[in-house]
Amino acid sequence: MSGEQKAKAKGEQAKGKLKETAGRLTGDERMAAEGRAEQARGDAREAKEKGKDAFRH
Repeated sequence: MSGEQKAKAKGEQAKGKLKETAGRLTGDERMAAEGRAEQARGDAREAKEKGKDAFRH
């Protein structure tokens, strides 16, 4: 996994988790949903890069 893509994936996951938590604490379901979506994008990016790495080795 390239370092840049790995960092982006981790960043999206962390940002999404914070947004989801903030949304839950404030009762803002829309913000919580956006956070979950960001986490999913980060998870997908990470899985894609791991798949690329598997074929390289």
